[in-house]
Amino acid sequence: MRQKIIADVDTGIDDSLALLYLLASPDAEIAGIAATAGNVPAAQVAANNLAWLDVCRAPDIEVALGAAEPIAIPLRTTEDTHGPHGVGYAELPRSVRRLSRRTAAHLWVDLARAHPGEIVGLCTGPLTNLALALRIEPELPVLLHRLVIMGGAFNHPGNTTPTTEWNVHVDPEAAKEVFDAFAAAPPQRRPIVCALDVTETIEMRAEHLVRLATRANSYPVELVTETDPPEARSAASNPIVRYVTDAVRFYFDFHRSYGQGYLAHMHDPFAAAVALDPTLARTRAATVDVELAGTLTRATTVADWAGMWGREPNADIVIGTDPDVFFDRLISRVGDFARTVHPPAAQKLR
Repeated sequence: MRQKIIADVDTGIDDSLALLYLLASPDAEIAGIAATAGNVPAAQVAANNLAWLDVCRAPDIEVALGAAEPIAIPLRTTEDTHGPHGVGYAELPRSVRRLSRRTAAHLWVDLARAHPGEIVGLCTGPLTNLALALRIEPELPVLLHRLVIMGGAFNHPGNTTPTTEWNVHVDPEAAKEVFDAFAAAPPQRRPIVCALDVTETIEMRAEHLVRLATRANSYPVELVTETDPPEARSAASNPIVRYVTDAVRFYFDFHRSYGQGYLAHMHDPFAAAVALDPTLARTRAATVDVELAGTLTRATTVADWAGMWGREPNADIVIGTDPDVFFDRLISRVGDFARTVHPPAAQKLR
């Protein structure tokens, strides 16, 4: 049975891979895509989502525009991390697909009401849209089948400030509203939280792109290196492989510039994989809250593992996984999908 998914994304290089993973997964049915402001402004996020649907020759999938700003603070974007358009060095074609007439918040609400207990929500960006949806429909925690969040950091350094993770940092008020709301969810519907503690162990390297191209029967099989100049572009015959290579190479360059090695953390594709198969993750229940007042720690996610607050757990935090299993699944699914959507014989005719 295919799992209905609402993908709320701020696309974003790794969000792009998350969308590709869902599109490539036979057990996924994307019911709708919500564009949230984060890595780049919401309008650019929406344009990226529509372009990826074109590249993947996807059927009509509703893409809804989210709020332009966080709930209480100005928007901060991160083009230095994801490139001027959010997809690294990739130059995606402009899509002629149209955005939905409803907002991202109403997309959440309408789909959850129409399919009670069936929808898995996947949030790989700031939680602005979901927080606004909860204001419209407070019963979302029981209407959704499951919620998977990429965000936060627990017992781990932040990637935006010493204690904060990017998605929560962009809209901490929204994150707090979501975690507070899901205190009402039954234990089997607690959000699964994929935080930096684990997602920074999901390290994509140049060899993974080689394996992806090989699986897709894309040629030439290219090995990107840290000596490749910024103006270099992939010559891969398969468009999916080509755009992924150009996008991810920017992410490699970014991580290298911060002394993390020639690699890229695949935060969001991992969360997408967990949304479809929670057994990929080992979790531990905790009560999560978000610091809003700290001078140095604002937007920090705090987990009460021991019940010191006297509140029931409102999240299942991922504490472990096997990155090799994840990458095997990502490469096989996306590679096979790319080969099917753009057959090698058709590529030779271009």
